Amino acid sequence: MKTIQQIEEIRKEKRAELDLRINTKSDTREKHILVCRGTGCTSSKSPKIIENFRKIIEEKGLTNVRVIQTGCFGLCAKGPIVIIRPEETFYAHVKPEDCEEIINSHILEGKKVERLLCKNMDGKLAEKLNELDFYKKQKRIALQNCGLIDPEEIDEYIAFDGYKAIEKVLTEMNQDQVIETILNSGLRGRGGAGFPTGRKWAFTKDAQSDQKYVVCNADEGDPGAFMDRSILEGDPHAVLEAMTIAGFAIGANQGYIYVRAEYPIAVQRLKIAIEQARQYGLLGDNILGSGFKFDIDIRLGAGAFVCGEETALLESIEGKRGQPRVKPPYPATCGLFGKPTLINNVETLANITKIILNGADWYAGIGTEKSKGTKVFALGGNVNNVGLVEVPMGTTLREIVYDIGGGIPNDRGFKAAQTGGPSGGCIPAEHLDTPIDYESLAEIGSMMGSGGLIVMDDTKCMVNLAKFYLEFTVAESCRKMYTM
Repeated sequence: MKTIQQIEEIRKEKRAELDLRINTKSDTREKHILVCRGTGCTSSKSPKIIENFRKIIEEKGLTNVRVIQTGCFGLCAKGPIVIIRPEETFYAHVKPEDCEEIINSHILEGKKVERLLCKNMDGKLAEKLNELDFYKKQKRIALQNCGLIDPEEIDEYIAFDGYKAIEKVLTEMNQDQVIETILNSGLRGRGGAGFPTGRKWAFTKDAQSDQKYVVCNADEGDPGAFMDRSILEGDPHAVLEAMTIAGFAIGANQGYIYVRAEYPIAVQRLKIAIEQARQYGLLGDNILGSGFKFDIDIRLGAGAFVCGEETALLESIEGKRGQPRVKPPYPATCGLFGKPTLINNVETLANITKIILNGADWYAGIGTEKSKGTKVFALGGNVNNVGLVEVPMGTTLREIVYDIGGGIPNDRGFKAAQTGGPSGGCIPAEHLDTPIDYESLAEIGSMMGSGGLIVMDDTKCMVNLAKFYLEFTVAESCRKMYTM
């Protein structure tokens, strides 16, 4: 078990070691080769790329080069992705057989491998990550550590202020202050409904019970959605820390992460992160010597879409068939095993530690009047830069599709964008300049949803699209009817 002082020593020592990850002017001679090990790049042989890099480095006796697996960098269309720090060189579509050339040319001779560099839509080479149009209008908060740290190394998370928020909460704040901070930040639930997160926390805290629970909803079932999966794969400790803060705020000592079994990488990294946090005394009894007790367990879902609904999820955790419950009562008063339960999805939780550390006013200063902060989207369909996008609320659909997404392949016309999953709607071309926030989308008959954003060009049939979603809804229905 680590003390606060020991955690701080790890933070300082490891941060100094990893400074080149964020400091492009670092004077160290060490190089870090970051290789994406998210699901997309993994399926395209990134584990073999890591293996080849390490083998070549060992054969050449290079002691100043490290290879690090990371989570998703976001630009999935260019995967497998390799980034070399501190210079931020961004290599795309890397193959295992490219590793030798990268080592010989880039590492040993200081010459970039031009054929593996990206081009922006204007045809100009972008040698560095921050030169790519895809990243210029993004603001990464929930995705801040994804692509920066090794998600299986707790010390790397700690180096970038990991577990500093729970330390602040346990040593400087009480329950009401934590909830007030979240409430004043304006954070709303990123699972789709957009309910104010602080109010949900307050309701659960005020419920009287001998036992309370915190549940992370990681049952991401919308077609084309992979936001929560990517956060869990790239930054699992952020979710664990946020759940621990939530447990303190509402008076709970047990948490559950409900994640679908189809996410094997996310599940494995969660298991590793939970075990590491327990070993460091950041989960379990007497966290950081404060007397506060909180632990987290994983529950696997079988991939039923209906279990994304919070009460059906609770039924599944209890070992029952995943069917929605009649509401009220709401989970805040009668949830898991009949006890008050706080349920937030992965993306919502991924914002918590940053709000605690930077303050409510900082977060409330991002986004629009009623929709604060950023939103993560899984940008897919007929768009050049398919990938994971995080933008301030209020960014227009046109900016996401054309400035970040790089437009429509083959210069086809934009027909519509589907948001909100099967319960959402389609946004036609006349609404391309609509700001993406809860209120604006509702006004045009769509919804934010969890964050799937599927772009369609002018060859797509909207009737077929409607048919697909209706068939999906029928197939995934809980087949439960209520009589009035």
